[in-house]
Amino acid sequence: MKKRIKLGLIGFGTVGSGVVDLIRKNNLVIEKRLGASLEIKTIADKDLIRPRNVSTAEATITDSVSDILNDPEISIVIELVGGLLPAKNFIIDAMEKKKHVVTANKALLATYGNEIFEKADEEKVNIGFEASVGGAIPVIKTIKESLAANNIVSVFGIMNGTCNYILTRMTDENLPFEEVLKEAQRLGFAEADPTYDIDGIDTAHKLAITLALSYGKRVRLEDIYREGISNLDRQDVEFASQLGYRIKLLAIAIQRGEEIEARIHPTMIPFNHLLSSVNGNYNAFHFEGDHSGSVLLHGQGAGMKPTASAVVSDIIDIARDMEKKVWRRVPLRAFKKDQIQDIKLLSMDDVRTNYYFRFSAFDRPGVLSKISGILGSHSISIASVIQKGRKDEGAVPVVMTTHESRERDVREALEEIDKLDIVLDKTVLIRIEGGQVQ
Repeated sequence: MKKRIKLGLIGFGTVGSGVVDLIRKNNLVIEKRLGASLEIKTIADKDLIRPRNVSTAEATITDSVSDILNDPEISIVIELVGGLLPAKNFIIDAMEKKKHVVTANKALLATYGNEIFEKADEEKVNIGFEASVGGAIPVIKTIKESLAANNIVSVFGIMNGTCNYILTRMTDENLPFEEVLKEAQRLGFAEADPTYDIDGIDTAHKLAITLALSYGKRVRLEDIYREGISNLDRQDVEFASQLGYRIKLLAIAIQRGEEIEARIHPTMIPFNHLLSSVNGNYNAFHFEGDHSGSVLLHGQGAGMKPTASAVVSDIIDIARDMEKKVWRRVPLRAFKKDQIQDIKLLSMDDVRTNYYFRFSAFDRPGVLSKISGILGSHSISIASVIQKGRKDEGAVPVVMTTHESRERDVREALEEIDKLDIVLDKTVLIRIEGGQVQ
């Protein structure tokens, strides 16, 4: 008689339905790879009325999570309710019942991951969270296993499909941000309240988890520098194209000696950069290992099927360990527990990169010399200048890119420039990565 590994599913929304459907449709191939079958014994959800387009004939449906937590036959609990609470309590309670856990909850792990991982160690249970970063893209496994022998020199990621879709449409079709956002909402790529996506919060959750695994550090979400895309103007997208760049919302982590540079913001990258051609609602993660060199992972970072695929892969991993009677072969955070330390983040003031500026200035003699003089006094070297001819007596855009400069110097220079009577609006700043176009 074939062995059955019994599962409890908490949360029967979009991803939960995808998990049920995947296990039902692909259980035969899963059995061949695992040597046992997966059985979703109980599904808990607060909404028992809403119809789902998946078969649940073999499962018990309940509105009580306790039916799962108190069932000794259920060995793996899948948490897919999302949010911080009560999801955190469900996971902690499951661990205290000696049940393994699989979750896709990036917000929870980015906020309470340190506590949850400590609890998993204490109770000697496993937790799988591949789906929390990059959906079906095997980001977690790549860091924990494939790149285990490497120092991770840098991570550059397009980690939010909604933002990437919006920026792609703005670039390729010269559309304004507000119009593309409404279209993304209509197509289901963006939520009715898109704040988490467009303000970079979703990306910050994923970067926090990626940082912890890449560098063996405890990370505080609020310490990561973050800017969103809601203030991007399409004229900056146009200027970027003229200069040979595309704009992406990038999550960036770079090892700087004992410190880690971690930041999220709209970024100009050259057309020939590996991430430049990642468009639409796709995600991509570019790792640079000191021995592996460049590694690019690309695919669907969200959605019912891709996320369900990652969730079930975690279930299979845990089930394999159970079959071998191994508690946990690979450390949860990629490093042994006694090697985990608090992260030391490089101050944003000390970040050095290239910059794009767009000044709104009167077209008068001496304007460029005044602006460039202030930049020069702050050790900022200009790489290129674009000045549009005036059509009337108003302001014209003056665009400059710089050689590598320090963030603190840039901020101080722009504060001084924005006070000039020849400048009408606050200067637009976008950082440039991946090499300077000559």
